[in-house]
Amino acid sequence: MTFQTIFSFRKTYKLDIETQLDTQKLGNMSLQILRKGENEMAKKEVKTDLWVARQLDDSKIKYDAQGSDVKEINDALQSASKRGTGNAGYPEYVAVVKDFVIVIEDKADLAKHQKLTSTGILSVDQKDIADYAVNGAYFYAKHIAQNSSFHKIFAIGVSGDEKHHRITPLYVDDRDGYKQLPDIESFTSFTAVNIDEYYTRYVLAEKTDVEKTTEEILKDAAELHEYLRTYGSLKDQDKPLVVSGILLALDDKFFKPDDLLGDETTTDGQLIYDAIQRRLKASNVGPDAKRDKLMSEFSIIRTSARLNEVDAKLGKTPLKFYTEFLKKNVFDNIKYRSSSEDFIGRFYGEFMSYSGGDGQTLGIVLTPRHICDLFCDLLNVQPSDIVLDPCCGTAGFLVAAMHHMLEKAGTDQVKRKNIKKKQLHGFELQSNMFAIAATNMILRDDGNSNIKCEDFLRQNPAQVQLKGATVGMMNPPYSQGTKADPSQYELSFVEHLLDSLTEGARAAVIVPQSSMTGKTKDEQTFKENILKHHTLEGVITCNTDTFYGVGTNPVIAVFTAHEPHPDDKTCKFIDFRNDGYEVRAHVGLVEGDSAKDKRQHLLDVWNGSTKAASKFCVESTVKAEDEWLHSFFYFNDDIPAEMDFEKAIGDFLTFEFSMIMQNREYLFQQDGEEHE
Repeated sequence: MTFQTIFSFRKTYKLDIETQLDTQKLGNMSLQILRKGENEMAKKEVKTDLWVARQLDDSKIKYDAQGSDVKEINDALQSASKRGTGNAGYPEYVAVVKDFVIVIEDKADLAKHQKLTSTGILSVDQKDIADYAVNGAYFYAKHIAQNSSFHKIFAIGVSGDEKHHRITPLYVDDRDGYKQLPDIESFTSFTAVNIDEYYTRYVLAEKTDVEKTTEEILKDAAELHEYLRTYGSLKDQDKPLVVSGILLALDDKFFKPDDLLGDETTTDGQLIYDAIQRRLKASNVGPDAKRDKLMSEFSIIRTSARLNEVDAKLGKTPLKFYTEFLKKNVFDNIKYRSSSEDFIGRFYGEFMSYSGGDGQTLGIVLTPRHICDLFCDLLNVQPSDIVLDPCCGTAGFLVAAMHHMLEKAGTDQVKRKNIKKKQLHGFELQSNMFAIAATNMILRDDGNSNIKCEDFLRQNPAQVQLKGATVGMMNPPYSQGTKADPSQYELSFVEHLLDSLTEGARAAVIVPQSSMTGKTKDEQTFKENILKHHTLEGVITCNTDTFYGVGTNPVIAVFTAHEPHPDDKTCKFIDFRNDGYEVRAHVGLVEGDSAKDKRQHLLDVWNGSTKAASKFCVESTVKAEDEWLHSFFYFNDDIPAEMDFEKAIGDFLTFEFSMIMQNREYLFQQDGEEHE
């Protein structure tokens, strides 16, 4: 009931606190309102049911409504009446994923989400089981656990609607207890692919295989950094080059670490250098100038006297020591895994963080692996796409794109070969980073490594366009632009990238939040030009710790190239600062427990498969002079809870009564009413 309804009600029936109420009319009116409210709530319940079903469908979770096709579960539900009658009772949905059972109860009213006792545990009173989503889901889950052979059960209570909702999972077994787990935004954690990891991480509170591998990589990176510093006396910028060169040598079929004998004539560095050269020739890396450029970057391996002298403490040269370490801890363990793309890229990133603040001494801010993967999903990278990264650093975006494209290409060898040889392109200005990026791609059998050591801003967009790039990804240099040299502004790189793509190409860039405000005259001009020739699809505000230790608040902007931005185009502005990633001591930014779920929710909202409250996503038209940020367009559309509404009404009526008792009823007269 709204304030407008109350005023209309008062005016229609001439209610006056100082006169006798017409109780019959008021009673009839109340009954009509009650029935109308019940009908509205019933409609909302159906909408909630359908929305939950769509979420399950989107997650590709097979489910049954009001029962189960699994006979043992359905038999258990024959005596699961919430009223305790011993008759049948059925939750909204039941699913079986591997050896887990998922039970779901939902309520349209957010206020009916969960009822706790005074001691903070779930109420098991019959009324609360019937009225509250989490309590009802727990009741059914417990009944199944105690009356069937299924003992690993997730009870999930859902309340609200598509835009404003809560989803709370519990883990339930056949004993008395339960474990309440953090709220989620989607059911992606309960798919066949993710449910075991979810169970391991949340229920057992143990480290997953991915977490263990990450810890091993962190440990190896820390040890190797210390060895390079202690035995090699290497500069920060040379450490990644030595590691890259040795990994390339290990990938040469004729090279064996045992051949490194510390000989003063044919040094260990020369043997490694020769192996690198053979590996590049085997991959047909060309032209010759490019191969020579790469070899010149690796020259420190053979020219450094310290690296090639036998160390008294080691009993061998530092180069042999590094080679044995890398073969045992990195190459043998990672090279032949199906997911090697991720692990080698992570090793590079973690190692460089030890070498100089996440690669900053190399003049760049390296893009975290999870952002690279997110770009691929936001842009829906396909096996037929041609990908361009004009500021490729260590080739993180290209590695992620290759991984996604190969996964979707399946076993089609022609497609796989074309992806590796023809469909991944990059530019990198700094020669040492160029060598590392090329190595990163070559180790993944990208033979030609279509990365050029050139200044992207000096390229003619029409010439670059001949590559036919349908996808652009970029993390440009930060905070380099000035009034004296506006070409170095991040938006200058963005415009140049969009101009270099084919018509209709998709592009995503990660840039500082400040670049979306366009405060300088030059930046404003770049924004105007971008909208004149290209379309802004949306901007996602990222976790402030995405580039941990750098002090940059990044955003991801997504565009469509060579399609002028329509005035009535609706863009999405999303606040994704709470992405589930967190900073841990001595480790840095890591994937938190809720990261997968939050990422899926972001993609669902971005792709339009679900709606979100304005605190997460605002859809709006946009102009060049606007700040292209969620904070600029945000408005509060949260619906007050029922008790908030009742309190507001109560406060208002108390105030009204007080004023009338003071003969100030004129304060509440409607327009057209005369004050007597």
